[in-house]
Amino acid sequence: MSDERYSRQILFPAIGAEGQRLIRNSRALIVGCGALGSAQAEALARAGIGSLRIVDRDFVEASNLQRQSMFTEQDAAERLPKAIAATNRITRINADVRTEPEVVDVNQSNIERLVGGCDVVLDGTDNFATRYLLNDACVKHDLNWIYGAAVGSYGVTMTIRPNESPCLRCVFPEAPAVASAPTCDTAGVIMPIINIVAAVQVSEALKLLTGQKKKLHNSLMQFDVWCNEWRKINPGSPVKYCPTCGQGNFATLEADANDFSAVLCGRHAIQISPAQSTQVDFQSLAERLSGAGEVKFNEYLLRFRTGEYELTVFQDARSIIRGTDEVSIARSLYAKYIGN
Repeated sequence: MSDERYSRQILFPAIGAEGQRLIRNSRALIVGCGALGSAQAEALARAGIGSLRIVDRDFVEASNLQRQSMFTEQDAAERLPKAIAATNRITRINADVRTEPEVVDVNQSNIERLVGGCDVVLDGTDNFATRYLLNDACVKHDLNWIYGAAVGSYGVTMTIRPNESPCLRCVFPEAPAVASAPTCDTAGVIMPIINIVAAVQVSEALKLLTGQKKKLHNSLMQFDVWCNEWRKINPGSPVKYCPTCGQGNFATLEADANDFSAVLCGRHAIQISPAQSTQVDFQSLAERLSGAGEVKFNEYLLRFRTGEYELTVFQDARSIIRGTDEVSIARSLYAKYIGN
């Protein structure tokens, strides 16, 4: 693509032709392609990023469409994995962008592979467990990453530069206590705050990729678009006794590889991930399940409905069990129909 496409961006003095070249030669990792990740991916694709690695464990549903700008009603009807649907959309937005979709659950077994070869990481996740994992991997590998979160009308973001700024654990030594903070399930979320947080994250990414570190906001930025509140909090310097950046203890990367369950925000659903991923033969599984309920599948996932429950099985043997918030019930259904 000629520079005409990016002519207005090149005219911006802080980027210019050299900055555009640097953007084109960069790879960004987006972890989580929901509301924030969708906005990040589209903005970076339109900015001319060379490569985008998009990681998401989930599939598109109708309830996503209010705020997740990458996806369409057809994506929801087909239940496409979000990473695949985003890749399809980006190809139509800017065919010059190399996309690397990863339909996986981010965990200690794959995070270091996922960050490998990337120049910057953008947080589009919805939980602190994954963010601490990102923090450990990025600090360990000296990789800049940009934290972001949004719920209701409130959003927050911070750019983390290992050895130069506080890391996530410096600022948040512990995750918020269970049930102590609002979630999308209890407080909802409106799109304007998504756009604001993602815009700041992408702006910071472009500054990093073009070598404009002096222009970084160097703060914990907080916004509430409904209450008209904007704050910048100085996070200080890296904490000497921080277990991550101060002591080099990357605990989340060393966690035991057990099967993992997670309650999915606002979904009345549980995700079950086996200790070791495997390649599922959907045709064979569909034949085995056909006598127990309704089965449909495509090349990316299999959907099985039995009674009040629905199991969505991915190629790596992960499953999202819908119809319960009880981990014990979800585990039982997984063992009964998918296997131990």
